[in-house]
Amino acid sequence: MRIFTAALATETNTFSPICVDRRAFEASLYAPPGQHPETPTLCTAPITVGRRVTAEKGWELIEGTATWADPAGLVNRTTYEELRDEILGQLRAAMPVDAVVMGLHGAMVAAGYEDTEGDLLSRIRQIVGPDVLICAELDPHSHLTAKRVAALDFAVYFKEFPHTDFVDRAEDLWRIAVETLEGRVKPDMSVFDCRMIDVFPTSREPMRSFVDKIMQIEKDDPDVLSISVVHGFMVGDVPEMGTKLLVVTDNKPEKGAALARELGLELFSKRGTFMVPQIDEKEAVSRAMTATAWPVVITDVWDNPGGGTAGDATVILGELMARGVTSAAIGTIWDPVAVQICFAAGEGAEIPLRFGAKSAPGTGNPIDGTVKVVKLVNNAEMQFGESLAPFGDAAHIVLNGIDIILNSTRAQSFDPSLFSVMGIDPARQKILVIKSTNHFFASFSKIAAEILYCSAGTPYPNNPATTPYQRAPKTIWPIVADPHGTERGAA
Repeated sequence: MRIFTAALATETNTFSPICVDRRAFEASLYAPPGQHPETPTLCTAPITVGRRVTAEKGWELIEGTATWADPAGLVNRTTYEELRDEILGQLRAAMPVDAVVMGLHGAMVAAGYEDTEGDLLSRIRQIVGPDVLICAELDPHSHLTAKRVAALDFAVYFKEFPHTDFVDRAEDLWRIAVETLEGRVKPDMSVFDCRMIDVFPTSREPMRSFVDKIMQIEKDDPDVLSISVVHGFMVGDVPEMGTKLLVVTDNKPEKGAALARELGLELFSKRGTFMVPQIDEKEAVSRAMTATAWPVVITDVWDNPGGGTAGDATVILGELMARGVTSAAIGTIWDPVAVQICFAAGEGAEIPLRFGAKSAPGTGNPIDGTVKVVKLVNNAEMQFGESLAPFGDAAHIVLNGIDIILNSTRAQSFDPSLFSVMGIDPARQKILVIKSTNHFFASFSKIAAEILYCSAGTPYPNNPATTPYQRAPKTIWPIVADPHGTERGAA
């Protein structure tokens, strides 16, 4: 067998002011054919897992480009077309192939392309024809469109949020692909539109039990090859935005459709109960100051670069300073210009500095003060599961007794190593302020005495009922109360 694999991925917050060009992909990951590292990144696990699987089978794996940009706003049209055509050209050169296995995100939007993954997959189908297997692993914070379903034989999405299982799901992807290529199964996709948009952390109920349930169905029912909850991405203003339930069966379309509907309506019945309750910055700081065990982690859930924001909000930092708090560490505030100034000053320097809150309204005010530059790191990285997440050139500064990390590459706070690589012992701090919605949980929960989920400022439109959508469907919950008519027994 000859199998082609590649990856092209980012997550687009269409409300974000931060546009994405080729430099953004190169800053996060750009690996030409054969140059992908041994460790996978979030959307490139099909490549690293594929190396092992094809070696074991004695098959040939032809690698195309693998590239990923950290979430932000619209992708520059030329950038998308160049990267897309680069991969398509590699596929043409590899022909004939028996299968195409892709690593995608599913929420990329480029200027002129509302459905970039649909565009890419449709072009792949045109190249390989109707009989060649095409499959993909995707992030659940994405849009499952009709165009993608038409082009794919099957898809597998991460089940966990935080996404601790992207390697496991790549294993599932390859297992089904191998069984298909060897003629043991015939994948068929069934999709149910849940007509809702919500946030579904699997680190708490009720989503934890729901994911455990679908995994048990996969284990017990030989007809069911895979079940995925496509969470949707609430800041992707595109026509097919929303939560979907995907069931992949072994050529059992009627069974798949019935199961997708049953599970989708069950998920819909729990709407509004998934997300962790949040408090504002004043309550968060007050509770952290009066805690008796440390560290207390305050997570700035909506200034999350993983959702496409800039990550430069200063609302919580401003509250800490107003309350005279010390023994606190902030990780991170994105400000490439401030980082550059710190690098020019050098370690040990004390300089006047303005930083933060430059990207958009609702992010607080820029911080002014005389800071000490403690540590400078070129190309800093933190752990994220089995991989490393870059956060660029970074500066550890101290202002009024508070340790602050300034970074030049936007990245959410995945792991406490974010602090330790900058010379800060996170376990010795009383308060840690991080920027992440839920990906932080797997690692920070191991050291946190308490986690406070804080909604501070308005960097992210997090209430779909009031978000000024132009393209997204208006017939989903919570924009409308009951789009299925379940309360009238019409489901």
